[in-house]
Amino acid sequence: MYRRLSSVMFPLVTILLIGAIYWGYQEHQEKNSILIKAENQYQRAFHDLTLHIEKVHEQLGNTLAVNSTSGGYHRKGLVNVWRLTSQAQNEISQLPLSYLPFTEAEDFLSHISNFAYKTAVRDLTKQPLSKDEFNTLQTLYTKSDEIAKDLHNMQKDVLSNRLRWMDVELAIASDKEAGSNAVADGLRSVDKKVGSYPELNWGPSVSSMYAKRTIKMLGGEMVTTEHIQKKAAEFLKVDQSQVRVAENAKGTEYASYSALVNEKDPNQKVQMDFTQKGGQLIWYMKSRELGSPKIDYAQAKASADAFLVEHGFKDMRAISYDHYNNSASFTFVGTQNDVLIYPEKLTVKIALDNGEAVGLQANDFVYEHHKRELKQPTLSKEEAKKAINPAMNVTNEEQALIINELGEETLCYEYTGQINGAIYRIYINGDTGIEETIEVMTKQDKDVSKK
Repeated sequence: MYRRLSSVMFPLVTILLIGAIYWGYQEHQEKNSILIKAENQYQRAFHDLTLHIEKVHEQLGNTLAVNSTSGGYHRKGLVNVWRLTSQAQNEISQLPLSYLPFTEAEDFLSHISNFAYKTAVRDLTKQPLSKDEFNTLQTLYTKSDEIAKDLHNMQKDVLSNRLRWMDVELAIASDKEAGSNAVADGLRSVDKKVGSYPELNWGPSVSSMYAKRTIKMLGGEMVTTEHIQKKAAEFLKVDQSQVRVAENAKGTEYASYSALVNEKDPNQKVQMDFTQKGGQLIWYMKSRELGSPKIDYAQAKASADAFLVEHGFKDMRAISYDHYNNSASFTFVGTQNDVLIYPEKLTVKIALDNGEAVGLQANDFVYEHHKRELKQPTLSKEEAKKAINPAMNVTNEEQALIINELGEETLCYEYTGQINGAIYRIYINGDTGIEETIEVMTKQDKDVSKK
């Protein structure tokens, strides 16, 4: 009996063993294939990064080599610098640097990219490169050469010693000490060197992109937690004892207050943020489950308008609308003398089950709201309209203050119309007649932005 059983089981076990070995071999091969593919992608990204940084250095040199009045070549060189630094940023994002501090180098490339772009898009025939900008380009030329040489030395180590990026990833993830991996050490060295560079004069248009909003930008007196507690209670129409206030970033230029109500009730919890200077509301959210829609777009818009008026946000105009998860979000901008002030922007979220305002994001409005001196544009509405495609069916015309690509507040004529089956907002500079920007609109955006 045992002989008969073994004659049956032995071939079966043998087949299972062979199958297990084959399956394990297949899994091993598949794993190796994935690792090889990842390694190849890392190697390609690193070598492309090295090449593009060298090309950035070359393009900066070409831009500096020509005459200071060669606006056309300056534009071409700067566009190439912008393109190459953008590619280099993309390649850095493909490398396994999640656990490695490489932020200084990434930030430096970001500044170069934005500096090149914002300088290239302006009219260099009317506003050529300034002395400060030439000095910045000269410094970037020198520093990019240093970075390129460091990366090139790392590249030689990678190729001559057959270093693998998979090992770099493991070294970084395990937080090994310096000296454990040549590539990781090289990247740390590059980032540290970039971080030691003196602050460059990037110009106001680039610097404004990285400027952080602080309480120094706000008016009014510094307020206390008791003041915020009272203000939040009045806003929510609850007893002051129900509001708990916490201070954020205490003692810094970014200090603010958070007010919380019904913290333990997930369906009635309310969170609010206020500025410490002036005590202005910058964020509000009521967390609750939203029921099925029972009100239409017009009723939701009326609720958003009423909410803003009730809480002191005056002279606001809706410019866009979005419908998501049983709620409607309306974006508003401020107005002054019938001019749309786009920097003064806020968003109100309305629940479509009962029209209640369950969210407010007013950070831009609070920091940008102030009385502006609005001069009459040089061009008339009819003159500026000549820049628009004659085939466009313009349905609305008004003045608007926007932030242009150079980070400057610019008074424009805003034309809303339809062409090629799509709806657009086109902003024409009121002084120069050039197109500052174009936006695609939805039908809902068009409807909500009607006066």
